[in-house]
Amino acid sequence: MQSKLNLDKGLIEKARNSAANIAKDIQGFIDKHTTVTVERTVARLLGVDGIDDIERPLPNVIVDHIKEEGGLSRGVAYWIGNAIVNTGKTPQEIAEEVSISELNLMKLPIADEGRIKEEIEKLALEMVRRIKKNREERESFIENIGEGAKPYLYVIVATGNIYEDVLQAQAAARQGADIIAVIRTTAQSLLDYVPYGATTEGFGGTYATQENFRLMRKALDEVGEEVGRYIRLCNYCSGLCMPEIAAMGAMERLDVMLNDALYGILFRDINMQRTLVDQYFSRVINGFAGIIINTGEDNYLTTADAVEEAHTVLASQFINEQFALKAGIPEEQMGLGHAFEMNPSIENGFLLELAQAQMAKEIFPNAPLKYMPPTKFKTGDIFKGHIQDTLFNMVSIMTGQSLQLLGMLTEAIHTPFLHDRALSIENAKYIFGNMRNLGDEISFKEGGIIQSRAHEVLENAATMIEEIEKEGLFSTIEQGKFAGVKRAFDGGKGLDGVVVKEDRYLNPFMDLMLGGAR
Repeated sequence: MQSKLNLDKGLIEKARNSAANIAKDIQGFIDKHTTVTVERTVARLLGVDGIDDIERPLPNVIVDHIKEEGGLSRGVAYWIGNAIVNTGKTPQEIAEEVSISELNLMKLPIADEGRIKEEIEKLALEMVRRIKKNREERESFIENIGEGAKPYLYVIVATGNIYEDVLQAQAAARQGADIIAVIRTTAQSLLDYVPYGATTEGFGGTYATQENFRLMRKALDEVGEEVGRYIRLCNYCSGLCMPEIAAMGAMERLDVMLNDALYGILFRDINMQRTLVDQYFSRVINGFAGIIINTGEDNYLTTADAVEEAHTVLASQFINEQFALKAGIPEEQMGLGHAFEMNPSIENGFLLELAQAQMAKEIFPNAPLKYMPPTKFKTGDIFKGHIQDTLFNMVSIMTGQSLQLLGMLTEAIHTPFLHDRALSIENAKYIFGNMRNLGDEISFKEGGIIQSRAHEVLENAATMIEEIEKEGLFSTIEQGKFAGVKRAFDGGKGLDGVVVKEDRYLNPFMDLMLGGAR
């Protein structure tokens, strides 16, 4: 891509190197720890599913049992493998016996370690092949049926009832949507378990469950055949169950996952140690499954000023990129986030937005950037709101964005209705069609407002990342330098679920999945 901003390549490289050092430092911490969520994820990937007679998810039951007995530092895979050697039972049968107190995993004789690993490796390879097959099915569908042109039109459904969501999602696909995001019910990110089965009640969204994923994937495949293009499915692997939801998404062929390294710390007050360990395994899974991750930088601008704090968005993008690379995610799966959130009353705000979007595209040219619509300054005036969304769509097509979460003219009034989505899709299709190649036809004035703004933001971001490199990411978060939100190293939710690994720790999926398509 030819630069329109004349960005300082040396400064970009410096910022990237600083971000890489930050990620390397944190990776040292991550590699020494596991969490209850990571272990529940391993249990699920080994075939443990379902609930007990009081509706506790069996992955929780078996991991809680091992943790209470003091064995979690060796990993759930070790103890399940030992039980398989001793009993000949499947992981599901073992979990069911643990749930009714017929089996204590810690009291079984310790088998030969080679046999334990052999049994676990066989099960792990079965799941890895299943996920790899899902990836191949996605690629085959796109090759044979086709897909929409970028920017992909990305809309949400959020009724609380998965069956109603299915109907709305299929309607949106027929209207032109390319990505359907099923908004997760309010506060599910704070549950330390994943609900089971199809759900019909949820506030502000629908529960993320494996059965809900399966139902929506089936529905979108059906409508995709009908409209002649692959419809991508998006959900949220964030919060206290981040890697578990990534695993369920990989098993049910989701295509996009909201998966930020810092979001849960800053905006859900989840302990930073817990989040950073969980995000690593979730990203290893997403990378292997071919799932595009969406990061959450747009959320910074809901609490911070889009003009003054724009550099924090870029700094977070650099850091998210490096965490993703550590987890084996290729650039083509990094949906780094940003947002159209300037105050509409600012003079030349459109030019500042244009600078921010063009800068992200030039710095991360291979990433399918996730561009978020105006929300903070929507007032309920639907006419003005539709104009704000039009300007947002114009910036997107002019700068070559990839994932366009469409703005809704009724933002600030209610969850979108079918006709709200229809109008938003119609708006975007009109702008994208009529301005398809405008970005190729224009350049920016040397030393003008757009170039100067981009240079300023890059310089501030590089300075910030250098400071984080010196101070450490944990300390930076404690000081509140991201989104003005301070979090304590030992504070927040979920710290009691962090465990130091011992030397004999076993997780077969890390090696099998790390490196993306490998």
